[in-house]
Amino acid sequence: MNIANRITISRIILTFIFLFFIIYYKGIFAKAAAFIIFSLAALSDFLDGRIAKKRNIVSDFGKFMDPVADKILILAAFAAFVQMHLIEAWMLVIIIARELLITSLRLFALNKGRVLAASSSGKHKTAWQMFAIFWTLGFILIKEVMLTFFTWNPDWEKFFHQGIYILMWIVVGFTLYSGITYLWENRRVITKI
Repeated sequence: MNIANRITISRIILTFIFLFFIIYYKGIFAKAAAFIIFSLAALSDFLDGRIAKKRNIVSDFGKFMDPVADKILILAAFAAFVQMHLIEAWMLVIIIARELLITSLRLFALNKGRVLAASSSGKHKTAWQMFAIFWTLGFILIKEVMLTFFTWNPDWEKFFHQGIYILMWIVVGFTLYSGITYLWENRRVITKI
């Protein structure tokens, strides 16, 4: 297994470590660790592709597992936020449904010898998802710091929750838009099912 694929696999492992700290441990150090681990996992997504292209070690395994590892990381973060009552479950269901539908279509096309590239709207969707996740993790960490060393103002809670809520509506909007446009752009593949 080449270095790029090892980085991809490490992202999946980091996802489970992230979940462990964000859900099962309380306190400032656990939340700081969760933030750092998620940041490293997100950075690994950037690194594995660059290394694979630079060293000319792009593999079928990497092409398949890289987007899968991304989805595991992002969906795990949103699932943790649902469990922490920071986002609503129906929002996660829409995100999961879109990912399952598009991934299934891509696998079907791959089975027929066609590779469906990621769309620009899908990249925007992912960027908004990551922004929403970092905003939420930032809120969790700031709250822990304030509770540990200072005081926590309920107005700040309202501000951050409103920010999370607005960002999640944007994420859901981009999720639906990117899913619909992807299906429309690849409708010829769908009609051959």
